[in-house]
Amino acid sequence: MVTEGAAAFLRRYAPFDGVPEAELARAEGAIEERAYAPGELVLVEDGTPARHLYVVRSGSVELVHEEEVIDVLEPGESFGHPSLLSGMAPAFDVRAREQTVCLLIEADVALRLLGSPSGVEFVASSLRERLVRTGHVAHAQAEQRTAHLGALVHRPAVECTADAEAGDAARLMAEADVSCVLVRLGDGRFGIVTDSDLRAKLLARGRPPSTPVSDLMTAPALTFPPERMAVDAMLDMLDLGIHHAPVVAADGTPVGIVTATDLMYLESRTPFALRRSITHAASVDEVVEAASYLPQMIVALIHAGVVATDLGRVLALQSDTATVRLLDLAFERRGAAPSAWAWMALGSTARREATLASDQDNALAYAEDDEDDHYAAVAADVNEGLARCGFGADNAEVLARNRQWRMSEADWRRVFRDCLEQPDRSHLVRAAVAFDFRHVCGGLQIVRPLVEIERRAPAHPDFVRRLARTATDWEPPLGFRGKLQLDDDGRIDLKRGGVVPIANLARFHALRSGVTVSGTVDRLRAAAQAGAIEPERAAALEEGFELVTRLRFEHQAGEVESGLEPTNRIAPSDLAPLARGQLRSALREVADAQRALARFVPIGM
Repeated sequence: MVTEGAAAFLRRYAPFDGVPEAELARAEGAIEERAYAPGELVLVEDGTPARHLYVVRSGSVELVHEEEVIDVLEPGESFGHPSLLSGMAPAFDVRAREQTVCLLIEADVALRLLGSPSGVEFVASSLRERLVRTGHVAHAQAEQRTAHLGALVHRPAVECTADAEAGDAARLMAEADVSCVLVRLGDGRFGIVTDSDLRAKLLARGRPPSTPVSDLMTAPALTFPPERMAVDAMLDMLDLGIHHAPVVAADGTPVGIVTATDLMYLESRTPFALRRSITHAASVDEVVEAASYLPQMIVALIHAGVVATDLGRVLALQSDTATVRLLDLAFERRGAAPSAWAWMALGSTARREATLASDQDNALAYAEDDEDDHYAAVAADVNEGLARCGFGADNAEVLARNRQWRMSEADWRRVFRDCLEQPDRSHLVRAAVAFDFRHVCGGLQIVRPLVEIERRAPAHPDFVRRLARTATDWEPPLGFRGKLQLDDDGRIDLKRGGVVPIANLARFHALRSGVTVSGTVDRLRAAAQAGAIEPERAAALEEGFELVTRLRFEHQAGEVESGLEPTNRIAPSDLAPLARGQLRSALREVADAQRALARFVPIGM
């Protein structure tokens, strides 16, 4: 460990310039110096959460999101703290631009340093800036942001006088099943005695129950008005290290007490807290228990007005988090990986377009083919765990436990090349799934070689023509004169008849343009910029995709609230007339876009 001079270096930069010199000196032993070669990844987007706070000492790193450089950090600048503080996966790839040296500060020490006033200010400003840059879900904590303290009070405050005995205060707390009592001091002020005060200041010191509460209380207690935002109160409580927030009305009447537990319950309904719970799960059962709250969380976000396409990203991130934790547990059970490996999400999860009815599609790559037995056992564990978490097994068995979707890096490259060079029906089906891939975790550098192969698609005209034909395999449910064509039960499948056709069209236009992004909306926009599809048509398909996605989520939310399994089958008669008309128009646009592919399809195919 090389730490000499680290504290002196850090002291020149925020937030360390506001940390007391003695505190920074004590941190020396928890700082490691590590070098990175040009192009080496320090943190991986959506990968393992950061375990250190990183500070660039020399050289520079770039923050990369979806192959675009978002920012460049130079000496003295910090990164990794959003992941470290939240337990979430990193929001960026962090990559060395040149030969770079970073200081790595151990988690416990970093959290202490970031808890200083300058650290809090630094975290607040940098989190906002970087979360906006990555395009993460802006409404992910909508319920927490807008909740008021008054809405969290669920029992009245218990009061006593300053000369009351500690024993009497304890009985009042026990009878009301509360953890504190308020002491009215006059002039609108209150003291507070908590169960912790009774333990530490009374019992631990051997003092008698007759001790007046005035000797035990904290006074004056910090009080909050009922209209105070819960998130603001939470920050105040964290800053002061208190666990009880007395809520007092403008006329001085106590409304009740909001505890840290109440606020944690509110926070547990956010994607960030759920990811923390999954990440810190000590067993598969605990992962499953944490993931069981996912449907209710998504329903809450729907009611909060979160954009439907953002909900797909939230779900994909939760799936990634569960996958990473299940992989950790599987390797603990089966033994360490014998070589580098990479777990890949496929399908809607790879595109970050999952819904509550989505199943799991995944694959596994590893360095050497003779190591398959080990990875087969790990993959089976993870697929089973994900199924228990609510991510159902794919009906077509597109799962890493299936040997067809678990192979060496060399075999994956061969398969991708064969899809382009031998585009028979089986290879086209595989391309429709495998070409929508995203690296979730693992150190095997699989993305670049596979993306380079995908990028060659325009040089294979036979593949392009045949892919055009498969893009019309799934047709929208339209009948005579473009009317909605219902199944026998009066319903239509929004996935098969809406999402899949649009996703197929977007994939086709992207690949024939050499575009390798995987999201449907991103593909449509990139293809339009490349001139592969008319901007008006791309915009219409994007609008239709967002509409169908919203209708799917709203329908699934209703099913969850009714205690039903979420599905994609919806009765158009249940929609408002405007929504029904919008759906019909959107599906007509899809049908028109499919007919426009006729020029790519060879006669007689």
